[in-house]
Amino acid sequence: MMKIRILVCCVIVLLFSACHSGKKNNIIHIGMVDGWAEGVAMTYIAKAIMEEKGYHVVIQRATPDMILASMNNGDTDLYMDVWLPLTHGAKVAKFPNLKEIGTSYASARNGLVVPDYVSIDDIGQLKEHEAAFNNSIIGIEKGAGITAAVDQVVKDYELNYRHINSSTVAMITELQNAIKDHRWIVVAGWQPHWMFGKMKLKFLNDPKKTLGSTEKIKIFARKDFGEDQPELANLFSHIHFDEGTMADLLVQMEGKRDKADAARNWLAEHRSLLKIPE
Repeated sequence: MMKIRILVCCVIVLLFSACHSGKKNNIIHIGMVDGWAEGVAMTYIAKAIMEEKGYHVVIQRATPDMILASMNNGDTDLYMDVWLPLTHGAKVAKFPNLKEIGTSYASARNGLVVPDYVSIDDIGQLKEHEAAFNNSIIGIEKGAGITAAVDQVVKDYELNYRHINSSTVAMITELQNAIKDHRWIVVAGWQPHWMFGKMKLKFLNDPKKTLGSTEKIKIFARKDFGEDQPELANLFSHIHFDEGTMADLLVQMEGKRDKADAARNWLAEHRSLLKIPE
């Protein structure tokens, strides 16, 4: 009787281990910030590619800080939208259990953005047109890397402006409404983003370089992801979007309710552009 009980216990342990191993090997948790167009697009493309290979992909929606902390704890596997060296550099430095596994985009940019009809060209000129801009810079979420950078811009350029934080969606709505009425507006913006494909916009020059220069968008994973998932680590080390490919993807994804379906359709037509390893 004792031998039977021991055998049953062993079987249960083996079954549990097998289930846990299956979960570890086949379920991928990927972090995503809702409203961040390039991150949403790349996340759904990554999801589509992994699902083709038989993985079950769970998207975890949170702030960048929460995603990085979850990855550091081993609860999230991947994050497609880490901007370095400036935007997310300080955030990434807080977490020792993260590993960069790829560069998805090499020419990203943050800055203050205005409609092309606004007749100033650099940030310092904002001082001369406070009333036209209602002494306001329209920003996004407080936890975003660009938010801290814009706060620093206000200090460095000694601007008598309020940096209004709400959400990415609210910022874009304000921008669209201002353009419709041909009003002056300045927003915290970044490229790649679909708004540059649908609206005529320009970055204001930043002679003090407070916002840095060109950034790279990196793919990060939990530290031991490459050991657990060598196939996927290799996959994401090769995936790269050039400017034209990213611009097309963002325009195609914008406004689509079913992002997963939109990503699959885009991937079916543009697979060769990503150089996905077989």
